[in-house]
Amino acid sequence: MTAAHRPRQQEPAPDGPLGVPRYGTASLADLGPSVLASLGVPGEANVLGLAPARRACVLLVDGLGWEALLANRGHAPFLASLLEAAATPITSGFPSTTATSLATFGTGAAPGGHGVFGYQVALPHDGTVFNHLRWSADVDPVVWQPHRTTYQRAEAAGVATAYIAAGAYEGGGFTRASARGSRYVPADTATELVVGAEAALSAHERAYLFVYHSELDLFGHLYGVDSPHWRHHLGQVDRLAEQLASVLPADAVLYVTADHGMVDTGPHSRIDVEGDPDLAEGVRVLAGEPRARQVYTRPGAETDVLAAWRERLAGRATVVSRAEAVESGWFGPAHTVNRDLLPRVGDVLAVARGDTALVAPAVERVESRLVGHHGSLTPQELHVPLLRTGPAGGLG
Repeated sequence: MTAAHRPRQQEPAPDGPLGVPRYGTASLADLGPSVLASLGVPGEANVLGLAPARRACVLLVDGLGWEALLANRGHAPFLASLLEAAATPITSGFPSTTATSLATFGTGAAPGGHGVFGYQVALPHDGTVFNHLRWSADVDPVVWQPHRTTYQRAEAAGVATAYIAAGAYEGGGFTRASARGSRYVPADTATELVVGAEAALSAHERAYLFVYHSELDLFGHLYGVDSPHWRHHLGQVDRLAEQLASVLPADAVLYVTADHGMVDTGPHSRIDVEGDPDLAEGVRVLAGEPRARQVYTRPGAETDVLAAWRERLAGRATVVSRAEAVESGWFGPAHTVNRDLLPRVGDVLAVARGDTALVAPAVERVESRLVGHHGSLTPQELHVPLLRTGPAGGLG
């Protein structure tokens, strides 16, 4: 194995300033509208400057962060061949997590517009913790996320759509919130993803496809990004992307992106924010996830909770009020954030730094034991690729 193809160890997450999503210039919120604009859909902004095409396929690989792809490019020769042309990454939104990112891509709106503020939030009316990926039946997806999706806008303009993903997600609340309007194509293996994409591309003269691959994220959670499991599965993802590129018609383009990256953690870096009495004082509900905690306070306790979390987590997390997060542009440009949606967000937010994991082992037993986590604003989590290829691997 040559030095150029020898896998490198993932660098530790930096302890410097956190990033801010690049909404309006280079984020997942800009990708869907830019693809639609490249397909000729009226009224869509091509912020990313994508070249015109008749058909487009977006492969979103759950957990494929830009930094990790660079560090492990030797395991992904096809994707590596596209990196030089990509030059720089785009960003996810905040939190850098699947639910927020798929809603951001699926609507073309920042989180402050679509209202999917993370893995789990507290329902404003009763404080129940609501998990977006395990949608409860009494929350109407269309009411919770009322934006027209990119799929609906494409179909209205005469561009056929297809959403190609595991059959388990079909018809679920989150799929209806983030991807309604698309034709769902169940595909439970990489082979079925390719077959479904090839059929959808060949069936229509104008087409907009979304292909979702989830397993890389699972290996990252279980074993970490710096693990042979993650690296070897990256090789399978690389083959999937290459096969998708091989079935593109002459007037089609493939985009490869991700919903977030990941940071590896360990027992030494975990802080039990649920069992610490100093952190529990004044807290009504704890939600979010280990890299992006949302803290809902009791009436009148926000100031004290904010101060306590800042003191206890100094150097381990950036702790801000909801208003500070909004003004910092975490959910989109501050003037664009829908204030009616903000009660879904915690009064206090704790965003992990370095390799810190803010765990809640009593109520999140599985999540608290995972190695890989995401949700924060470090480059490892926030930066995602946007790679492009046309037929036979040529750049589009």
